[in-house]
Amino acid sequence: ELDELLDGHLAQAASLLVAQQTHVDNDNDDDVMDVTSMHKYAPAVAFQVFHLGVLVMGSPNVGAAPMAGLTRGFATVSLADGESWRVFAARGDHSDVQVYVGERIHTRQEIVLTVLRGMLLPLLVALPLLAVLLWSSVRLVLAPLRKLSEQVSLRDPQALSPLPLEGLPTEMQSLVGELNALLARIALMVETERRFTADAAHELRTPIAAIRAQAQVAMGAGADEAQRRVALETTLAGCDRAARLVDQLLTLARLEVEGGDARAAGNTDLAAVAQGDAADLAQLELEAAPQSRVHAHEVLLAILLRNLLDNALRYAPDGARIQVSVQSEAGLVRLVVQDSGPGMSPANRERLGERFFRVLGHQQPGSGLGWSIVQRIATVTGAQLAVEQSVALGGLQVSVTWPRSAKMP
Repeated sequence: ELDELLDGHLAQAASLLVAQQTHVDNDNDDDVMDVTSMHKYAPAVAFQVFHLGVLVMGSPNVGAAPMAGLTRGFATVSLADGESWRVFAARGDHSDVQVYVGERIHTRQEIVLTVLRGMLLPLLVALPLLAVLLWSSVRLVLAPLRKLSEQVSLRDPQALSPLPLEGLPTEMQSLVGELNALLARIALMVETERRFTADAAHELRTPIAAIRAQAQVAMGAGADEAQRRVALETTLAGCDRAARLVDQLLTLARLEVEGGDARAAGNTDLAAVAQGDAADLAQLELEAAPQSRVHAHEVLLAILLRNLLDNALRYAPDGARIQVSVQSEAGLVRLVVQDSGPGMSPANRERLGERFFRVLGHQQPGSGLGWSIVQRIATVTGAQLAVEQSVALGGLQVSVTWPRSAKMP
């Protein structure tokens, strides 16, 4: 770009000389001007003006011969002094005036180098200073982040306490706040699972110990076939209880992992699910309303109903009435399971859903996980769960209410 600028100056100077010489020729065609003395202090530049092929003005450092062989445009030539020159040629309108303006290449290069030195030297001095300032600024800004990173790296994997917010920039406080909220949720989940695992281990220890004891009784029964049979039947009952407990634990674990997809499987006819589960139980009374569709997975609804029925059958006395109804009203679908058993006190109803909670005085084996499963399914499917005394039958009544699905078959 600098070379182009210098070329532009040559072209402009040549145009001025052409215009000036044309004016002089119009006034007096016979005059010859000697202006070489004007350029004795400028050996790096030169010009020539020819009129009708005769040199009328020129610089003494380039002689009388034309500086270039062309009549118009730029050329790089080597003159008699051995130097390379950059020359621009221009011609008058009537082709009677020929002008050459030139500049030594060496001089142009010196100009370019001078300009570059003037630009680069300040940059060479300023860039290291700017780099140091930038590096210091970045270190200063990132110092709280490095400190936070060191604190996290030195933490014990079991430490889920909140990260400190003191000294952090405003821009980082929101991020650390969200991390603290995540840590709080993880801590709650870990504590819940730790307590659940401890309780589950305790509950599994009891049936396993009973199975072992009955197996030892069966082995020591000798010839007493009746005693051996009773011991083996008790062993089988203990195996059934342990298997049911493990099945419930697996169901809860699956719900914890897959709960977010519980409502993504489309709408389900709750009445059809209730009819299918109650078909094999002659003691059940079923009432199902049409168009009782809810937005939940059919398998989860079946598990929920099965656990409600299992609890009713286990804790209601023989011959008790168990009634299942599916109601549809005002945009809601309600599943109601009630029995004519002894019911439950308000204090015990408040504790329903606690894992491994069992009402005192009941002889039926169980772990209390059935209610935990019911509560979890109600939560992940968006249902409201209510436990109260049955007005119609006098026993326990469980109501599960969903918004009715907007999609109808």
